[in-house]
Amino acid sequence: MIVTCVYVEVKQEFIQDFIKECCINHQHSMNEAGNLRFDVLQDASDPTKFMLYEAYQNEEFSSAHKQTVHYLNWRKNVEHMMVKPRIGVKHQIICPTEIEK
Repeated sequence: MIVTCVYVEVKQEFIQDFIKECCINHQHSMNEAGNLRFDVLQDASDPTKFMLYEAYQNEEFSSAHKQTVHYLNWRKNVEHMMVKPRIGVKHQIICPTEIEK
């Protein structure tokens, strides 16, 4: 399993538009082959900060996500809403293990 946490800071005036675009991307991403989770999180203390938590079965499914129409539309539609470019950090899962599931 591969997890990517994407950190985004959004301009105040675009918060609701950003959420709308992320929810569309979320809905489509959840239907992708190999998708395990796709969470859109908003910082409880700073509403301009978001984290997208993306979990895929493997790197191939994660890479395929970045080629989908809904992802490309999301990227194009939200780019101007960001204070600075988004940061994606890939993680490997330590726990839970496959044995625990």
